[in-house]
Amino acid sequence: MARRRGGLIALVIGGTKFRAKGNFTYNLGHPKKEAVVGSDSVHGYKEMPQVPFIEGAFTDDVDLDVKNALLALSDVTVTLSLANSKIILLREAWYAGDGNITTEEGEIEVRFEGTSAEEITA
Repeated sequence: MARRRGGLIALVIGGTKFRAKGNFTYNLGHPKKEAVVGSDSVHGYKEMPQVPFIEGAFTDDVDLDVKNALLALSDVTVTLSLANSKIILLREAWYAGDGNITTEEGEIEVRFEGTSAEEITA
């Protein structure tokens, strides 16, 4: 049976739905393992924390106050609903992007980082 793996997504930030575009990337923030190497061999590994994030782009809207309603966001929940029925929840999130906006398609690049993230399978 064929199953949808990609395509349609939905982005909700602090309860407000935004017009998601294209490709989004996320990281659930699990510790990253890094090798510990000595001059004689690999001694093992260490774990370092990673920042959970969701990043991508959405289309600007005439009603969106970019400076006050987007760039200043903090302590919000960001929800990314994927085409494969998974939902990514980013909690206690803040806007961590550069604030870049392109004019050709009114595209706003966004990056949200938070204190925790989880993947929910519907």
